[in-house]
Amino acid sequence: MNLERINSILNNDEKHDIFYDNRAVWIQGINQQMAKVGFIDNFEEKDVPISDLYE
Repeated sequence: MNLERINSILNNDEKHDIFYDNRAVWIQGINQQMAKVGFIDNFEEKDVPISDLYE
């Protein structure tokens, strides 16, 4: 995924299915090329490269 697409998702009220490493996540915020994500299946949070996220 790229920064432009992340911004589009964050500025949109629609639900988007986003994944990291085959796990569903929600994007909590972005900082340059990194995204802070929360995992849907537990309370884990992680900073991951934006390029590793996919729909």
